[in-house]
Amino acid sequence: MIKAVLKLRHIMQEHIEFNPSYSLLTLSCNPGEAVNVEPGAMVSMSGMSMQTGMSGGGGFGGFLKSMAKSAFGGESFFLNTYTAGQQGGWVSLAPGQPGDIQHTDIQPGRQIFIQSGSYLASTTNIKTDTKFQGAKGFFSGESLFFIRAYTEDGQPGRTWFNSFGAMKEIPIQPGQIITIDTGHVVAFDDTVSYEIGKVGGMKSFMFGGEGIVMHFSGQGRVWIQTRNLASLASNLIPFWPPRN
Repeated sequence: MIKAVLKLRHIMQEHIEFNPSYSLLTLSCNPGEAVNVEPGAMVSMSGMSMQTGMSGGGGFGGFLKSMAKSAFGGESFFLNTYTAGQQGGWVSLAPGQPGDIQHTDIQPGRQIFIQSGSYLASTTNIKTDTKFQGAKGFFSGESLFFIRAYTEDGQPGRTWFNSFGAMKEIPIQPGQIITIDTGHVVAFDDTVSYEIGKVGGMKSFMFGGEGIVMHFSGQGRVWIQTRNLASLASNLIPFWPPRN
């Protein structure tokens, strides 16, 4: 069955500078055009107004979704919406860690899963919530939750996400298995599935320096990052001053 790929009706112009190390995303918006942004990501802006709301949407249901994203997904309870004025405007965004920024367009009926801390911004028709990954997540060594991004209005939307270090998109074909360290996964399509495992036997797991991995299969895309923030943090521990 062939599915029609809908084009975005109106999409703000984007410009990414200084990638892949210290990326800066600038979105130029037409009058009245708006974008949802993770709090703390705004660097500079002109001709834009900002409103803050719950990241899960309004009402009691939105409150519960916002609580789940904050408590389990590692994302902010709130979300900032920037709207261009009568003359249009622009806003520049940067993540809290050095690295790359990329975008993907989400078609109606499709969704993408984004690792905790990697969501940066999205068009206002993109909805986000926290998706529990089940019992297999307990062995991943990473978050049990991913941020799920999808549309509800029958139109495609766009989301921007960031990485620690450079980012690479890996296509997965039917019959192919791609193994990725959990700390290097940024995002993946809902058309791929994964299993949690380890590289080699128990000796390799204990002494080989490799941790838990995700074995991806199906057909779709996985985005990876070239650096692992958890590994950096563990390498810095010996240099911390001793507690008194």
